[in-house]
Amino acid sequence: MSCSFCLQDQISKCNISFDPTNSIKQESDHHLSKNLKFLSLVLSVTILSTPLFIFKYIDYVSKSRSLDNVSEEVSLSKQLAYRVDAFLSVHPYAKPLALLVATLLLICLGGLSLFGVTDGSLVECLWLSWTYVADSGNHTDSEGIGWRLVSVSISFGGMLIFAMMLGLVSDSISEKLDSLRKGRSEVVEQNHTLILGWSDKLGSLINQLAIANESLGGGIVVVMAERDKEEMELDIGKMEFNFKGTLVICRSGSPLILADLKKVSVSKAHAIIVLAEDGNADQSDARALRTVLNLTGVKEGLRGHIVVELSDLDNEVLVKLVGGDLVETVVAHDVIGRLMIQCARQPGLAQIWEDILGFENCEFYIKRWPQLDGMQFEDILISFPNAIPCGIKVASRGGKIILNPDDSYVLQEGDEILVIAEDDDTYSPATLPTVKEASLIHISGPTRKPQKILLCGWRRDVDDMIVVLDAFLAPGSELWMFNDVLEKEREKKLIDGGLDVNRLMNISLVNREGNAVIRRHLESLPLQSFDSILILADESVEDSAIQADSRSLATLLLIRDIQAKRLPYRDAMVTQVHRGSSSQGSWIGEMQQASDKSVIISEILDPRTKNLLSMSKISDYVLSNELVSMALAMVAEDRQINDVLEELFAEEGNEMHIRQADLYLRDGEELSFFEILLRARQRREIVIGYRLANSERAVINPPAKEERRRRLAIWGIQQRFHLNDLRNQPWNFDKWSR
Repeated sequence: MSCSFCLQDQISKCNISFDPTNSIKQESDHHLSKNLKFLSLVLSVTILSTPLFIFKYIDYVSKSRSLDNVSEEVSLSKQLAYRVDAFLSVHPYAKPLALLVATLLLICLGGLSLFGVTDGSLVECLWLSWTYVADSGNHTDSEGIGWRLVSVSISFGGMLIFAMMLGLVSDSISEKLDSLRKGRSEVVEQNHTLILGWSDKLGSLINQLAIANESLGGGIVVVMAERDKEEMELDIGKMEFNFKGTLVICRSGSPLILADLKKVSVSKAHAIIVLAEDGNADQSDARALRTVLNLTGVKEGLRGHIVVELSDLDNEVLVKLVGGDLVETVVAHDVIGRLMIQCARQPGLAQIWEDILGFENCEFYIKRWPQLDGMQFEDILISFPNAIPCGIKVASRGGKIILNPDDSYVLQEGDEILVIAEDDDTYSPATLPTVKEASLIHISGPTRKPQKILLCGWRRDVDDMIVVLDAFLAPGSELWMFNDVLEKEREKKLIDGGLDVNRLMNISLVNREGNAVIRRHLESLPLQSFDSILILADESVEDSAIQADSRSLATLLLIRDIQAKRLPYRDAMVTQVHRGSSSQGSWIGEMQQASDKSVIISEILDPRTKNLLSMSKISDYVLSNELVSMALAMVAEDRQINDVLEELFAEEGNEMHIRQADLYLRDGEELSFFEILLRARQRREIVIGYRLANSERAVINPPAKEERRRRLAIWGIQQRFHLNDLRNQPWNFDKWSR
């Protein structure tokens, strides 16, 4: 029995282990898997070989076409290469996309190839292919020639892709850093001041903007010019002033390109300043005109206004026509020319203008004070302990600013008050003080006398200066013009500028040719007989501030030396010098003595030259570049101030003027500043400050206006300066009405 059971068990085991049907099925699956693997291997090889055959076919077709058609110059392969290159260049994400496609293709082809040479499934082979691409060291575990060959190929392809990826990332980082270094990145700011262009005035302009924003903790100034960003930052870093928290951002670009303007957030800027280029005035103004035209074409619109610096007054109308209400213009040459004429007639006025235009001392502010509605201007004058009212912005007349209005003008609702104050948050109206009205001092001014004025140098707006001088001077005055421009050419330039010499009413022109830095040429002039001498920054060297200042300084020293040697009392001075003083002191002393006889106004472009003239005290000066920068900054901060400046620089209307203290105070008289204000109102004037007899600087908007002082004991006043209305002036005192 036991033997039979054992035999049955053996038979049953044999039946379980041997099934002919299952064996056939397994053999069929094995053949199918083997065929699939072979097919996948053939497919991967075919896909890898296809590009090679395509390129060969394209090359063959190109050659056959070139043989059939000789006129065809561009082959098909070159066209294909051009299309690929254009695609990679035009589309910003083409390179990383191509790298991604190449990586996926390598993983798929590698997976198919591994599926053909290994026993793993397709999914496992794809994963294994990815590991070979990601880490080239994973192929060390492969067995067999086919497996190893495929794994090495995939690893080699992975190294190439990794190298291309590193190159792509490195190029992207380098391109970004290069874009930052060259100032091509976008500025994400708002309410900033945008400066377009680069000139010698930029340093002074940034300095004034920094001072203006000091009370706010600093501001944002963006400078865009057609210069390298690193060079701009280096030049700005060399500027010797405190930025007072103001951040200066530089960008490279052209204001004539809309994309560059959008890059500096032009639509969100508080103010846009367009600087005039150094060089030809017509070309500079033409570029400014195109810039304004481009700014008005910004689709997003402009939040702020545009301040344009022009070189020629004749181009102002065209720029305003293009820019409309968005544009405020500052004609640099015209402003400086008029200021030089005013300073020639009133020595010391340049320093007053420098203090008022700059943000370091007192300047103009316009603000609405509802609590003063219904009050007369005479009472408004003495309502501000820390400011001096100068005018009214009349709401009923469309916001027109009236300087030096009538005392009887009543402040209406919506009107704003123009004042001179230290800052916009340092003044406010107080309770109306009790001020005793002082009696008027009747002093008759001297009659106008003909004057003799010398213009040294030539600039393109000389014709405008001659017109202004003809309006200011008394009949019978002489204007001598001394420069190296030929007389015939000089007359042609004046005619081209619109000047008709025959229509001059008060002055006669005397032309002299010569070089202003050659002594013998200057000695041919009667230098001791001129009332005023104006030394202009000659247009031949005005592109270089240092060269222009050197020429002006040399002319000034030569003129003063010639004048000193022609003094009638020079022999007595020389005798005193030999007894005790040094030669250098006598030289400066003689020049200072000569400066008492005639006024010399020098146009200075570089602020560093100002210190030389200030220490020598042999000339009053006009710091042109700095004054223009101050005006640009002031108009950029508040565009309404441009109307005030235009009237103060004009021939008619109100102007800044210096008066002798005797016109307001008697010897030993005790008055407060408010009382002097009211006394000046009887002459239709507004007194804004004073200068002590032994002081070089003026005091604008003095403190303690209610405190009474004696003139001889404390005040010691030598001169006063004020706003003077020329339209309704019935009297003359060193100034006449037109």
